[in-house]
Amino acid sequence: MEDTLKQLVEQARTSIAATATQAEYEAAKARIVGPNGSFTELRKQIGTLPKEQRPVFGKLVNEAKQAIEAVLDEGRERLRRAEIEARIGPAIDPTLPLPELPQGTFHLLTQIRTELCSIMRKVGFTIAEGPEVDTEWFCFDALNTPSDHPARDLQDTYYLNAKTSCGNILQRADERYLLRTHTSTVQIREMLKTPPPIRIVSPGRCYRRDTADATHSASFCQMECLAVDKGISVKDLKAILDYIFQSLLGKEAKTRFRPHFFPYTEPSFEVDFYCGHLKRLGKDWVEIGGCGMVDPAVFDAVGYDSELYSGYAFGFGIERIAMILHGVDDIRYFYQNDLRFLRQFAQV
Repeated sequence: MEDTLKQLVEQARTSIAATATQAEYEAAKARIVGPNGSFTELRKQIGTLPKEQRPVFGKLVNEAKQAIEAVLDEGRERLRRAEIEARIGPAIDPTLPLPELPQGTFHLLTQIRTELCSIMRKVGFTIAEGPEVDTEWFCFDALNTPSDHPARDLQDTYYLNAKTSCGNILQRADERYLLRTHTSTVQIREMLKTPPPIRIVSPGRCYRRDTADATHSASFCQMECLAVDKGISVKDLKAILDYIFQSLLGKEAKTRFRPHFFPYTEPSFEVDFYCGHLKRLGKDWVEIGGCGMVDPAVFDAVGYDSELYSGYAFGFGIERIAMILHGVDDIRYFYQNDLRFLRQFAQV
């Protein structure tokens, strides 16, 4: 009887291994363990044996049953894998080149940001980034912005709920979290951890409570620059701005300053630029951003010696530059995700 059971297990292994389709597998399985299968018929003989032989035979039958079930499971898994492989097709050689697929491209604002950062790297500036959620001290207090300044009003700045917790951003007592209104916060963070001299570019996204129209957006991209060293003057500020716009627009580009007021620079200026091939804008000089010499109060806030060091800072909107360079008349186009618009500026 034991030899018979071993023969049945071997026959099951041979029969299942020979199957190539699910139908063949089910037919072979029925011949073995189906209602009239060979193994089923043998199990029925337990009842015909003397009582003293039944335990021994039952044990052998259970061992044969487990072996047959393992054979069936292996055969089922083999056919399942074969079916999947047939659907997938032949194996792929990962060393082969990819077929020609549609290529993506960078958003126009990303292109402008990358170009500006590249221009600044050539003259020794490094790229610095910081959190878009920040505190009042970094956004206003450290930048010499008084508590009654209009920029700190609720109608101008997005403040977070008082219960909001930002574990990675330290907060002073009675201080609110907010969405940064400019990337000048990065300048403060960099000065706190880096002694002068320092030359950084801080590009990034900012937020203000502006009503969306052709020239305003509640979310926008900005690039600010800071240079601090001994003996820096307005002459250096003018020279770096001339360099930037000549790199963008050609050697004929010029810049000029108009007196203005910013809490964190003194003296402060509005920056205009001129370029002959941009006559389509309808005027010779176009306003582009703000600048000035870093106010000593800012140096005092970060622990720099304002008697020993001086510096300049300037910033402008990346959307503004993109609109001027490419003749875009509505800032909202940049954020509508209309591929018909964006593909006009795709880099091949």
